[in-house]
Amino acid sequence: MIETRRFALNRIAAPALRLAEFFGLAAELGLSAVELRNDIRDGAVTNGLKASEVVQLAREAGVRIITINALQQFNLPSARAKALDELDSLLALCKEIECPALVLCPNNRADDARSPEQKYHDTVEALNTYAPLFSAAGVLGYVEPLGFSISSLASAEVALKAIHESGASCYRVLVDTFHSYLGPDSPAMFDDPAVIQKIGLVHVSGVEASIPKSQFSDAHRVLPGPADVMNSAALMARLEKAGYRGMYSFEPFSAEVQALGAKELASALRASIEYLSHA
Repeated sequence: MIETRRFALNRIAAPALRLAEFFGLAAELGLSAVELRNDIRDGAVTNGLKASEVVQLAREAGVRIITINALQQFNLPSARAKALDELDSLLALCKEIECPALVLCPNNRADDARSPEQKYHDTVEALNTYAPLFSAAGVLGYVEPLGFSISSLASAEVALKAIHESGASCYRVLVDTFHSYLGPDSPAMFDDPAVIQKIGLVHVSGVEASIPKSQFSDAHRVLPGPADVMNSAALMARLEKAGYRGMYSFEPFSAEVQALGAKELASALRASIEYLSHA
């Protein structure tokens, strides 16, 4: 059984809530942690609040902010200058709001004409470039493979190889049940305790749409339940069996979930927690 306090709530689940309400929702559910984002509300991670105010609100609710999501296109050389500027500000904000990790997402565009070899080389180069900044800030970088066919980094196995080649100790891989299902990796890779030790966080969502796998998009990501065609619960059980004891963060992008009122969302989250805890 997975304890409720090992579940976290990503801001994408309730983007319309004010931060105080979002923290309160997590606390009401018995969750211990939340993730903030820089891709909602005009990219304002703190919704206009001072960092000290965010810290105080989190403390009052009894929740920890465990990531800011995310530095985009981290492995695209043509976006490197922009990424470095953004990284400086995001790392500074992580320190100010007592957030231990920043998520890194790869380039995910259909017009990316680089070869697989070049994409890998650029990923390692990016990790090497950013590592001193992460280390100086005392913040971890969570590398999140995106399993879409157009992604420049779709594999957790390749991400781990790149992290190892960089030689930097500031990186972990972020496993996402949605992207793991779409990507090229075999679930058996997560039977290796050495892999488990390199996982910083697991994002959790489900898909109930009766469409081909190739048509899955973020819009189809709901809260996992018995009708989840990806069977995210099975991957979580596999991770647990191999020794994973980290956090699972709900990351449903579906407008259907985001449109729920606070009470309805809390009820839906309770049902999903109950299902995943005992699956």
